[in-house]
Order: sequence, then C-alpha cells, then structure tokens
Amino acid sequence: MSAASVQPVEMTSPEGASQPRPRQCVSVIIVSYWTGPLLVRSVLSALRQAEVAEVIVVDNGNWVDEMTRLEAIAGDNSHKLQIISGHGNVGYAAGCNIGAKAATGQFLFLLNPDAILPDNAVAELLADAGKLDGKWVMGGKLINPDGTEQAGSRRSPLTPWTAFVEMTRIYKLAPQHPYFRRFNMHQDPCPEEMIPIPVISGACMLMPRETFSAIDGMDEEYFLHVEDVDFCLRLRDAGGEVYFSPSTSIPHFKSSSRASKLRVEMRKAQSLVRYFWTHFRKPYPAVFLALVSALVWAATGVKALNILIRRGLRLVGLRKKTGKEGVRKARSITSQSSSR
Repeated sequence: MSAASVQPVEMTSPEGASQPRPRQCVSVIIVSYWTGPLLVRSVLSALRQAEVAEVIVVDNGNWVDEMTRLEAIAGDNSHKLQIISGHGNVGYAAGCNIGAKAATGQFLFLLNPDAILPDNAVAELLADAGKLDGKWVMGGKLINPDGTEQAGSRRSPLTPWTAFVEMTRIYKLAPQHPYFRRFNMHQDPCPEEMIPIPVISGACMLMPRETFSAIDGMDEEYFLHVEDVDFCLRLRDAGGEVYFSPSTSIPHFKSSSRASKLRVEMRKAQSLVRYFWTHFRKPYPAVFLALVSALVWAATGVKALNILIRRGLRLVGLRKKTGKEGVRKARSITSQSSSR
C-alpha cells in the first residue's frame, strides 16, 4: 500500500491530546484449519472494515472448494488479502506467528475463522484503544448465534485451583465465595465500558504490533487451545494489560472446524497440563499439580468415550433398516447426534 493511500484519523490519548494515526492501520490475521464456508464469511467481514489495511489468511489446511472461493476473492482484493499456504498444519499459535511476521499494520487483530465482524467493529475497538498506552491487548464481546454472551469472552485467571473448582464443580457449594469463583465470567453482568480483565479469548484479540513482539508472540508449544490464556498471563507478567470492550458484539460460531474431535480434546488436555506445569510449579505443590493433571486427562477420557459412543449410535442410526420403526429410530438418533 502506498503512503498516499493512508489517511490520518484523530484518536485521543489518555491526556486528551489528539494523536493522528493511519486510517487503515490494522492487519487482521485469520488462522484456518478445515473451517468450511464460515471462513469466507469471516474474511469478507474483515475486508469490509475501513480501518483494515490487510487481511492475512494462514492456511493450515482447508477444503479445496473453500480455498478456490477465497483465491477468487483475493484476485479482486489483491491489495488487501494475502493467503499464506504450504506450511501444513503447524497449529494455531504457530499460525498466528506466521501471520504476524507477514503483517505490516500498526495493529494486529487475531480473528478466528468462524467469527464474523459486524460493520464498524474495528472502528469501535480502535476508539477504545485510543484511551490506552503501553503494552495492551483488547478483546470484544463474543456472542453466540442466539445473541447471548459466549463463555470465554471474559475470563478470570486460569490457575490449577480454578481448574480444580471447575472440574469438581465445588463452586456449587458457595457460588459467591471468591475462592470458588469460576473461570468464565460471561454470566456476570456485562460492563458498559471497557475494563481491565485477566483473560480474553484468542478468537478476537486486538493489540499494537509492539505488544505482540514484546513477549515474542504466541508460544508455539501450545498446538491448540490455552495459547490465548498463556499469552494474557505472559503479557501481564511483562507489565502489560488485558482489556475487555463491550462496544462491539462479535458473533462466534465455535467448533466449525472439521478436525477430529478426539484430537481436539487430546490437544486441549496437553495444553492445559503444559500451562499448569509451566507457570505454577513454584506456588503449587507438585502433588496438587499432578492431581489436577490427572483430573484433566480423566475428563478428556470421558469426553473421548462420549464422542465414540455418539459415533457408534450415528452409524447404527444410519444403517438400521428394519421397517418404519427402525427408520424412525435411526432418524431420531442421527438428529440427536448432529444437534450435540
């Protein structure tokens, strides 16, 4: 993009002084793995944002038809859409780092491929960003398709204890007690203005380029999941701040990838255990860390068993051909499995 195409806009500093920044100053980074039709919708929603200088799609592996559609869009937006392919499935964290390395914008915006930006979403987030200085990262309000706030949009610190509270459900004993506070905060009243928050979701992360570089980007040892929690923790340890902005609501469809659910659950468990042992060896006894790790793997085993049972029921439902009753049951089983 030539310098002549960049128009300054006024943004207000904490002291009230106006600071001109480029109008097109944001690089949107979308890491995709077998996402499906939502990928194109997400990319188009980002391209429509006036403040977005470029959209970078990191292709970790996708359907041929979807990539063909995306390449056609790239042909019409060659100045604004870049597709990076050929590296294989390197994981979400590594994909973010690849995109950040190629980005040229003043701000980086990590966006999940199944999140759709409303019109003016980036402008609204940048308006809040004008109140900030130093190292920071900001997340918007993620919502479900039905309009309710999504779990993960706002989060408490993730520690071995909060994980233990979640997995054992002992928060039910005293829901209001600070020791039994839950990890996700989406059921708390939503703030009306931007506030500091311990953890936001990696599905929507806006930050200055310098913030990303200051802590060496995402930790690529997290192949999938928890990399956003780790990023927020490391940023706060480095003197930065994490913010939640309710100024824009971003629909996030979740679980759109056609990746194996079994592998996803395994990756999630590996990331959780690594996170606990990396950051909490000193404050927590090894015995407790081992207990929490065992609970994580036990919960993963239960989820894996449920996935296998559902697969089996789905197969039975599809193959059962013993009259009308059999067809009815097969359709019922298939419908229940697909709706979960």
